Amino acid sequence: MIQFKALLIKELKEAFRDKRALLVAMMLAFMAPLVIFGMSKMAIKEMVSKPPIYVKITGEEHAPKLIKKLADENIFSFASVPAEDQKLWDDRNIELNIPESFAEDMAEGVVINVTLRADFSEQSLNTPLRRVKNAIRDYSREIGYKRLLVRGIDVRLLQVVNLVEQDTSLPSSNFMMISMMLGMYLLMAAFMSGLSVAIDSSAGERERDVLEILLCQPVSTMKIVLAKLTSATIIALLGVVLTLILTSVSMSFVDLSKIGASFSLEPMTVVIIVGMLLPLCLFASAVQLFFSFQAKSFKEAQSSVTMVIMLPVMLPFAMNFMDSKPQWLDFIPVSGQSLIMEDIFKGLPVDWFALMATTVITIVAVAVFVVGLTKKLQSEKVIQSLS
Repeated sequence: MIQFKALLIKELKEAFRDKRALLVAMMLAFMAPLVIFGMSKMAIKEMVSKPPIYVKITGEEHAPKLIKKLADENIFSFASVPAEDQKLWDDRNIELNIPESFAEDMAEGVVINVTLRADFSEQSLNTPLRRVKNAIRDYSREIGYKRLLVRGIDVRLLQVVNLVEQDTSLPSSNFMMISMMLGMYLLMAAFMSGLSVAIDSSAGERERDVLEILLCQPVSTMKIVLAKLTSATIIALLGVVLTLILTSVSMSFVDLSKIGASFSLEPMTVVIIVGMLLPLCLFASAVQLFFSFQAKSFKEAQSSVTMVIMLPVMLPFAMNFMDSKPQWLDFIPVSGQSLIMEDIFKGLPVDWFALMATTVITIVAVAVFVVGLTKKLQSEKVIQSLS
């Protein structure tokens, strides 16, 4: 135990000695809350406000009531665009063509073709185009209802089935964008925060000939591996905790009540998340150490390990595109923690069996990597980077 403590202190001193590398390692923990804060503010603004939209309308004199409906939805003719925004809306180039026969066709009750022209593949036009289409469809529906009422037809006949929606989600789960982003960043923090420490204590020490001297000491190889693993895990866990704390602080400055949502992390929730991600931090550090020692140089370790850890980090993204997830995804590392965090952020009760199962499997995987790495460090080829 004394030897392990001495090795761990040595590894931690090495980790905290390079302040610049440590700052880079914690960069994700500092950047994630800022990104979530900015995205949240933008999303709320998008949901609750209707900024002016300027459309190049042709034939607006033929449909004054339609133009008034658009104006009520804050959609105006391009002629009204302010000078400072003229270039922006000219580049967006949203065109609405109203036919000359609009009034006559309206009186005769025939279908009127109003043409909306724009680059529908342009991401920035998604919201403006949606608002224009919704305004025109609402106007068309109102006219249709009035025609039926004039003819003495109850418009309720058009609604054969009335769907009543009852949202069973808790207020804490209403703003799922925050939850999804926070869950993603927590997984990334577990894998990225201890990366530089893991690489430096493996490939870095081998290049500096520190590893060879360390292995010559009367200390078991297993203790050396565990000390390196513990040091990298502590840094990774620190990144996770910082991400949680700073996100909670940043979200306190966002008024989610405007969209009927709330976001808060109770102390017990934080304890469960940190406890669940601790084995994942161990797993991430074990993977990084294992593959760092496979590389022949420090630079090779940086590139190869970064590519390796991207695979488990991308797993939650892949699960979003699955219509039906296999049951075994609930228990393997990364995906298991991701699914449990999703339930926690939705306000659902924790599936303790799944939590225990994925924790045990993750720890078993860590043990496999530790044993494998211990055996490899007993090989001269690995120590001298000959393999």
